[in-house]
Amino acid sequence: MAWCWLFLAGIFEMCWAVGMKLSHGFSHLGWAVFTLATMALSVWLLALAMRTLPLGTSYAIWTGIGAVGAAIIGILVFKEPAEFWRLASIFCILVGIVGLKLTSAG
Repeated sequence: MAWCWLFLAGIFEMCWAVGMKLSHGFSHLGWAVFTLATMALSVWLLALAMRTLPLGTSYAIWTGIGAVGAAIIGILVFKEPAEFWRLASIFCILVGIVGLKLTSAG
């Protein structure tokens, strides 16, 4: 179950990053509330996962899911550049996430 909590925590990390972008510096109340709520949920789910998963693995996968998800949403939704090196870097993060999952107990 810890891996499910960790995956969901990463999804909510991605959500709050997008919410922060849409809040325009917390100047739009609805998006600001969304951002703070998803931040809290993300950290709470991470804490649940860390009850059994190693600290380094949990934190790296959590931030990795958030970073990859935010980068992909940035490309698809916010029309950010999808240059070769940017996509290659996202791929490297994905390889690291998979590697940590495959080499971790829990």
